[in-house]
Amino acid sequence: MEITIRRTASDAEREGCYTVRMKVFVEEQKVPPWEEIDAHDDTAMHFLVEDNGVIVGTARLIDYGDGTGKIGRVALLPEYRGKGIGRDLMWYVMGAGFRLFHTLILDAQLTVIPFYEKLGFEAEGEIFLDAGIEHRRMRIQR
Repeated sequence: MEITIRRTASDAEREGCYTVRMKVFVEEQKVPPWEEIDAHDDTAMHFLVEDNGVIVGTARLIDYGDGTGKIGRVALLPEYRGKGIGRDLMWYVMGAGFRLFHTLILDAQLTVIPFYEKLGFEAEGEIFLDAGIEHRRMRIQR
């Protein structure tokens, strides 16, 4: 494995990120495909994880307003999970985010809240459904 994490540099790379999202969220988690790609994708910063040039993970960062960035669509193909790659992707995205925003938020599926807590995020508010999956808002400030 030769893992690289960086911002996307082309439309083709962004399409590769969408492919990972479709595999993870639509095929694996049964999110309706029309809910996965949204209007935010046009203006978001997209990040990728590559293994020897093949895109295997992704995340995006959007301007949520008032000095807040929202991290979302964090996804890794199943064979890359549990190896610290997701943590490294999040550190990279958070670093980019804190260069632009003083607060970062995300909407975490309940099962991965402990993962985000280890990165310093704190859960807030009530549980809500997004694409039929239970989530909670999480926040971190620099």
